[in-house]
Amino acid sequence: MSENKKEQKMNTNFASATVEIMLLGNEIQLGAVKDKIANTYFVKQYRDALSVSTPKGHLFIFDYGVVIAWGMSTTKKQQLLEMIENNVLQKVAQVESESFQFKVQEIDAVKMIDDELTIPDGSTLTLLSVSHALAQSATLERFESVAVSTIKNNAYLSQALAKTGKMPLGRKELSKLRGALFSIKSDILLHFNLLDTPEFFWEYPEQEQKYLTVSKYLDLKPRVELLTMKLATINELYEMLAAEQHHKHSSFLEWIIIILIAVEIVLFFVH
Repeated sequence: MSENKKEQKMNTNFASATVEIMLLGNEIQLGAVKDKIANTYFVKQYRDALSVSTPKGHLFIFDYGVVIAWGMSTTKKQQLLEMIENNVLQKVAQVESESFQFKVQEIDAVKMIDDELTIPDGSTLTLLSVSHALAQSATLERFESVAVSTIKNNAYLSQALAKTGKMPLGRKELSKLRGALFSIKSDILLHFNLLDTPEFFWEYPEQEQKYLTVSKYLDLKPRVELLTMKLATINELYEMLAAEQHHKHSSFLEWIIIILIAVEIVLFFVH
């Protein structure tokens, strides 16, 4: 039997009926994690994800910082997380997690109703197809949170500009704020491609519908469009600060010129 067919038919026993999605950080070094876990469990890499099979449960580790545990006991999940921990880059202050109930039934397609997943089988490919959508949702939620807090924390700037006609910040503060906004915007845009249809489905196109079903339920496409609008708002804030900083710099140069002319006039009359 070919390896792909084995993957299709492989079923997993589960210790629980819960799938948990955990955001650990910005990146997970899959190579190092694979070497460590492969000594104990069967591990296989699928492009940007590692598949870890355990006797009762399945774990998927995505290189962009998300881990998804299917039907695992708390003890086993914690054991694996400890093996991953040292290879997480830019860890979040507190692990963000979300969970759904799931069940396996002999149906034609994946279903998701009232936050409960129904999957046709427990094969690695089915679990991974659904996991891609769940992992993207967790990543998108992180970007949404950052964008919303950025807009909220800087709303006073546009309000002050509308009321007084000037920014309540000095040149140094403006430069720092511009740098912070640019960093936030760049970080989101750098990882924006993670929200596209995963390359995994180029190799397994027959699995894509499972991903699309969950993706639609989680509103990934509308949320990405809304995130794009929020990024545009952040960009407008950035441009507004840039214009204000340019204005302050120009005003500073004008005052220098005025002072120099005044000094020159005084020296002329003195001599």
